[in-house]
This record gives sequence, C-alpha cells and structure tokens, in this order.
Amino acid sequence: MDKEVYKVLVPHDFTVVADCAVSHAAKIANSYNGEVYLLHVVGKSKEVDSAKEKLSKLAADSQAKHGIKTHSIVRIGNIFDDIGDVAKEMGAGYIVMGTHGAKGMQKIMGSHAIKVISHSKVPFVVVQEKGPSDTDAYDDIVVPIDYSDVTKQKLSIAANIAQHFNSKVHLFAAIESDSFLQTKLDRELGFAKKYFTEKSISYTIENAQDTGGFKKQLIKYAAKINADMIAIVNTQEGALVPDFFGSEEQEVIANDAGIPVIITNPTQHFVSSSVFGS
Repeated sequence: MDKEVYKVLVPHDFTVVADCAVSHAAKIANSYNGEVYLLHVVGKSKEVDSAKEKLSKLAADSQAKHGIKTHSIVRIGNIFDDIGDVAKEMGAGYIVMGTHGAKGMQKIMGSHAIKVISHSKVPFVVVQEKGPSDTDAYDDIVVPIDYSDVTKQKLSIAANIAQHFNSKVHLFAAIESDSFLQTKLDRELGFAKKYFTEKSISYTIENAQDTGGFKKQLIKYAAKINADMIAIVNTQEGALVPDFFGSEEQEVIANDAGIPVIITNPTQHFVSSSVFGS
C-alpha cells in the first residue's frame, strides 16, 4: 500500500554549502513529518559506486543528526535536466539547493543555478552557508512587490509558507518615476494587502527609498529585519541559455546577506504536499 510522505529533495555535490542545504531541508521536512532525499548526479557510470558510498554515508549522518529519515539517490546524467526530473518523478514538495555568493567566477557559474531552476516545476529553496534558525519556523518572509505579471504567484508562494510556519510577511514595494507604472504598482500592492488580510496572514509594508536599484534595496531591507526567506519568481524561465551577465534573480539568490530564497517558475502551481509510493 502506498504511503503518503512529504518529500524534500537536496542536490548534493559534497560541498559545505550542500550540507547547509540538508539542514534547511531537514527543518522543512520535519515540519511536514516528511523525509529528505539526497541526489548526486554523475557524468559517467564508473563514478556511480564511489558516489553511492559517499552519499549513503552523508544520508546516514544527516539522519542521525537531524532525526529525519534521509535517502540517497545517484543518477547518471547532468544537473540541468536530472534535478527537475527526479523531483517530478518522486513528487517532491521542495528542492533545497545550495549556491555560492555571486563573486568573480562564481557569479558566472551561479548563472547555472537559474538554468537548473528553469527546468523544474517544483519550487526551489536556494540557500548559501547560512544555516536555519534554531526555531521551528521561518518567522519572517520578504515579498518584493513590483508591477510584474507574476506578483500574484509570489503572494501564493509566500502565503503557503506563512500559513504553514505561522510567519509574518513583509511586503517590500518598489517606487516608479513613471506615473502609469506607479499606478499599476499601487494596484498590485492593494491586491497584496487584500490577499493577505483575507487569509488572516500578518504582514507589514515597507517602501523602497529610490526608483533605481530595487533588488539591492530589497536585499538590504531583508538583511535589516533579519529575514528568514525572500520569495521571488524566476523571470528567466524558458530561457535557452543562462544570462552570463547576471539576471535580477541571480542577484537575489546569491545575495550578500546569505538569506535563503524561495523561487518558482511563472507557470507552475505551488505544491503544498507531495505523495510518493514507498
């Protein structure tokens, strides 16, 4: 008989930041009474046995440390296709992935994270080397509000997390010098206030100080309030190649404050639960 289990997938490349991702995944899985799955992708069959041995030990260590049932999966392929494919096959609720800050060559390599995310229909939580808080919740979630067509999806993502963890949402609103765009933005903010009020979710509103550099202001604000997460939507979804000159999404997920970011693709529906046969 199939067993209903909430699953959190962690792509693991045997780095410290991947270990940090496991800690976040364990926290999320624990809140759903779920399980963690570690995934390592190799390019050749001769690498499988060694990877299985290392990943199995990591899974066992993680299970002992966090008290969460942890599995290991090794697949031959490439990370751009297989992470999203495995998540879909197993019915994962989240993918928690580690990344390095955007500095020097890491900024170019960090563009690949967007390519990985763009292939998946499962929400990503992207973390750096900042571990989860000692509490059981993600208490403060920052949601940027602009005039983009994906704002409502960001609200849905944030609402799901906030309701599950009893979090407070912090709306950070852009300002525009163009009156037409500002009017559209005001409508989006009005919708956001109504949306969270109807869902009985506590929220605050903070406005950007300047018309330019919105993402930098967003990150600065999130750091100021010691936010646990930032919720965004990937506007690079569907791109054939990553933007090597740096997308706005990349700037946020590799933010200097090391704040975890939840990011989804524009057309996907947020998954609040997952089922996978045992």
